[in-house]
Amino acid sequence: MIEINLLPGARRKSKRGGGGAKFDLGASVASIRERVREPWLIGSVTVTVIALAVVGVLYATQSARETKIEEELQTAVQDSTRYASVLKEREKAEARRDTVLRSLNLIKAIDDDRFIWPHVMDEVSRALPPYTWIVSLGFTGAGQAQVPITTLQAATSTDSTPGRKKRRVINTNIPRDTVRLRVVGNTVDIQALTRFIRQLEASAFLEQVQLAKSERANDNGKEVTQFQLDMLYSRPEPSMVRRVPLAVSVK
Repeated sequence: MIEINLLPGARRKSKRGGGGAKFDLGASVASIRERVREPWLIGSVTVTVIALAVVGVLYATQSARETKIEEELQTAVQDSTRYASVLKEREKAEARRDTVLRSLNLIKAIDDDRFIWPHVMDEVSRALPPYTWIVSLGFTGAGQAQVPITTLQAATSTDSTPGRKKRRVINTNIPRDTVRLRVVGNTVDIQALTRFIRQLEASAFLEQVQLAKSERANDNGKEVTQFQLDMLYSRPEPSMVRRVPLAVSVK
């Protein structure tokens, strides 16, 4: 049997008076399960959500790392610019230092060799025993005062960093020529010759004293022993050399 409601307002009133509709969560989930009955669709949605979450985390991490690296790069560029000027000033200072050291060593070498012959004459005359006299005193080689400045050693290269210009450092060691001495003399006492050799060897300015020749000779009707001594000039340490001022009286 079909019923027709001729008073539609009465139905609305009864609904409003019933306290309102209630949300049923279980029914909603059940309806969703009924609608989505394909398990692969659920898996794909889950994987997509997880992938989006991972991509978001990675993007945030990479963004933070990129920002940090850019800050470090800016700091490194600023430090490099500042240190480049410092290194340039350091190279200039080292170049000036090398020049000064070379000049000082050259002056010192010349100053040390200025008095070769005064030292040699003093040591030979001091060691000369009685009844012995010198006929000739010769030498080979020259002191630093006579050697040209071109005898300086060649410059050496430093800083083997690839792509960086090598800086040439001048070696401040000054080469010195070997001075060889030859003493020719006469003596009337063979033991005086032995004493003469020992006293020469004890000198700080002479070394490697060797008897090259010894023979009997006649000097102004007297029988003597003629000898020849070969030796080297030695450059002692500056602390062993005692220097005194030269005083000249002026009237």
